[in-house]
Amino acid sequence: MASPQHIRIEATGREATAAIQEAIDLASAHGGRVTLLAGEHVAGGLILKSGVELHLAEGALLRPIPDYEAYRETTVCVVAEKSNRGMIIARNAENVRITGPGRIEAGGEHFIIGDDATVGTFVPAEFRPRVVVLERCRNVLLDGFHVAGSPMWTLHLIDCEDVSVRNVSIANDRRLPNTDGVVLDACRRVVIEDCTISTADDGICLKTSAESDGKAIGACENVIVRRSTISSLSCALKLGTESFGDFINVVFEDCKVVQSNRGLGLFSRDGGRMRDIRFSRIEVDCRETPDGFWGSGEALTVTVVDRRPEQRAGAVENLLAEEIGGRMEGAINLVSTSQAGIHDVALYGIALTQEPGPLGTGRCFDLRPTFADIAPSAEAEGRANAWTRGADGRIVGLCDYPGGMPAIYLKGVRGFSARGVTVTRPARLPEDWNATDIVEELT
Repeated sequence: MASPQHIRIEATGREATAAIQEAIDLASAHGGRVTLLAGEHVAGGLILKSGVELHLAEGALLRPIPDYEAYRETTVCVVAEKSNRGMIIARNAENVRITGPGRIEAGGEHFIIGDDATVGTFVPAEFRPRVVVLERCRNVLLDGFHVAGSPMWTLHLIDCEDVSVRNVSIANDRRLPNTDGVVLDACRRVVIEDCTISTADDGICLKTSAESDGKAIGACENVIVRRSTISSLSCALKLGTESFGDFINVVFEDCKVVQSNRGLGLFSRDGGRMRDIRFSRIEVDCRETPDGFWGSGEALTVTVVDRRPEQRAGAVENLLAEEIGGRMEGAINLVSTSQAGIHDVALYGIALTQEPGPLGTGRCFDLRPTFADIAPSAEAEGRANAWTRGADGRIVGLCDYPGGMPAIYLKGVRGFSARGVTVTRPARLPEDWNATDIVEELT
């Protein structure tokens, strides 16, 4: 039996796509490691193969070419924000690894084409590659490397099984939309642990996307996220919004959410159910954002909305949030406008401070994304799949709390229990705050 290959590649600072890919192909023949040594490595699209570890050594810097056309050979099936390309991809591979401690400088600054002053974000290029996309892979390890400046989603795993993501650090531009940290898309048996993520979009996000025929790729099942620190200007720890398949047995525990918009979120839109979900021992720091962002300052938000008139959303069932502490400038809200509903929610050991924010945007609850965001009218002001402003000048999907903002707002919830829940509010409530701590609106 042939011995595993170990191929070391010297840094040249020049474009080296062919040399790195040749080494990956050679190592795959018998299994092995391709090490990028200290210094700068420049490359276009790379395809990982079964049995290969791509190792970024201490001091190694992989600098992908900042041109969408450099990735025309590294396409994937799932389109995200018009992108079907990744900088590093694998398809139908087994035993694949990317390890550190080196860095990937992904060049997101080259994919900015303007500045949207209305919501305080950059305007991204129409087509941007993801950094790492692993599609239908088995036995995956992502360990110990650092990614900076992703143009779009950073790590995207699609229909993968037996995955470990650990000690990974991601630092993206806080004003560049769609730069999600880790996206698990219909993956099973996954552990994410000891990671640090700072990004303008979702931090760790579970999705169940649809294939071209509209059917779900699969389910997200048996996922654990633990001991990670997330900073997000969208939602730090999230399920949805793409939710064509089910989410079953998902745990987030012992995490810290810092300088974020939303802390914890479930967003059911497309027919898949979310059941047996647990958030445990999480510290949150949730702050208001301009109204163009989805949500504003909520520690926990759950929304069930029929995004398309012809497709009912899936129910949220058996949700537990326990030992959640910290501060928020919005409220906890659990809202279903769909007949699917929210069922059996328990809040135990919650200790939050609710403080007024500087913008006042936390005083509304947010039902986006809605059909209006998918198919805005030609004359509507806004950005597709982000925000649409109606004829009244308000963002479509933002709704006033009845009687003002409470600490906890419930609508369309069946089976709610709370024990040891304390939300400390100002002694003198600001204008547009509800004097009742828990408001339930009957449907």
